[in-house]
Amino acid sequence: MKIKLLLSAAFLTAFSFTAFAQSSFDAKFQKMMTEGFRAEGIAGLDRIKQDETQKFCSDPKLMNTKQGAAKAIEIQKLNMASIVQPADGKYIGDWKNGEAIAQSGRGATWTDKPDTINGGGCYNCHEINKKEISYGNLGPSLWNYGKDRGYSQEVMVYTWNRINNSKAYNACSNMPRFGHFKLLTQEQMQDVMALLLDPQSPVNQ
Repeated sequence: MKIKLLLSAAFLTAFSFTAFAQSSFDAKFQKMMTEGFRAEGIAGLDRIKQDETQKFCSDPKLMNTKQGAAKAIEIQKLNMASIVQPADGKYIGDWKNGEAIAQSGRGATWTDKPDTINGGGCYNCHEINKKEISYGNLGPSLWNYGKDRGYSQEVMVYTWNRINNSKAYNACSNMPRFGHFKLLTQEQMQDVMALLLDPQSPVNQ
C-alpha cells in the first residue's frame, strides 16, 4: 500500500511539474509573440492568435505521442468538416487566371493595400512548369498534375479540398489554408484548379 501511495505521489508530482513547465513555456511563448510583433497596415495582431489546429502543431512533444496521433486525426476531421465545396458546383475555372494567381506572391502583407488582390504564391513551394528556372521544393512538383492523376470527379474534389484546407489530410501541413482563411476567393481557387486540371493548361502538356 505504501509503495502504491508513493508511486501515486511521485506520478502526481511529475505530472504537476510537467504541467507547470508547459504552462511556463506557454507563457514565455505568448510573451515572445506579443512583444515580437506589432500591427502594421492591414496586418493586425489578431493573426498571432492560434486556433486549435495551430496550437496542436506548435507542440512537438504532443505530436510525437500516441495521444498526439489520435489528436491529429481529430484535427484533420475538424478541418475537413470546415471545407465548403463550390457554390455553383463548378470546380474548373480559367487556367490563365490560375497561372497568374499561382505566380503571384502579393496580398495580405503589411505592405499591401486593403484592395490588393491576393496571389497564391504557389511557386514558393512547388514546381509548376518545367520551363521555370526557379521554384520552391517544399511541396511536390505540380508538373503534369492532371495528366498523371486523371480528371475524375474524385481527383477534382480531392484537389479542391487540398487547396481549400490541406490540414484536412495532414494536420500539420505547411500548405496555407487558402479557403479556410479566405486568402483566395472561390473563383480564384477554381482558376488554380484549372491550372492543375484543365487538359489545355501548360501544366498538363
